[in-house]
Amino acid sequence: MAVLDGCEGAFKTPIPEERICPQCGKEIEVFTVKGRVVEDTACECGYVIKADEPDSPMTKKKEQ
Repeated sequence: MAVLDGCEGAFKTPIPEERICPQCGKEIEVFTVKGRVVEDTACECGYVIKADEPDSPMTKKKEQ
């Protein structure tokens, strides 16, 4: 179904984005999808920008 993936696929592709390290002030390249960081990224100084939790349209089921 690659033909139908066109427009929707663009929203799934990680985009490189420059962010400023809050500890040392250097620029760090992080990968985002819809503004959310998709993987942990470490700065040279050791500070780690943690990946954000993905949006899930599924609701959690209660266990009985």
